[in-house]
Amino acid sequence: MNLIKVLFITLGLTLTANAAKAQQKIGNVNTDDIFASLSEVKTISATIDNLTKTKQTEIEKLITDYQTKLKAAQDKEKTLSEANKEAVTKELIAAQTELQTLGKKIEESRAQAAKDISAKQNELFTPLQQKVKAAISAVAKERSLNYVFDTSGQDSNNLIYTDGSEDITAQVKTKLGATATAAKPAGKSK
Repeated sequence: MNLIKVLFITLGLTLTANAAKAQQKIGNVNTDDIFASLSEVKTISATIDNLTKTKQTEIEKLITDYQTKLKAAQDKEKTLSEANKEAVTKELIAAQTELQTLGKKIEESRAQAAKDISAKQNELFTPLQQKVKAAISAVAKERSLNYVFDTSGQDSNNLIYTDGSEDITAQVKTKLGATATAAKPAGKSK
């Protein structure tokens, strides 16, 4: 009987030791706070804002042109009489075609502007996102963390309980050379 007890105790100690070895270290990071502290984000945002304003100005110019031509067509329509019916009708048909073409151009310009702005955002933000991801990985490895959760998301499925996890936001910001800003403390539950 004593041999069986010794085997169970030995087995229990082995399982406990293996469980302790297998314990995973978990950390969290607030990527919104990190991005807010990076000077590159301000530069990228200014570039995107300028591009957006330029595209908006181009579209507004087309809209103004459309409105001017529409008013001219409406004014021309008021001059319609039996004497000039044929000539004015031809002019109105031409104006209608021109207005339809301008309307399509406005819509195409809006769609192209959205594509251009999106492409520029991807072009500028992707390298920065990769840089932040690399810094998070480096800090996680330095701290021997097995998992790092992003606490900046609004989705409660990302992180339900953070008590006991290690927040590495400050270390990632330091690694990136970012300016320090006050981070919002993570709640114990969402």
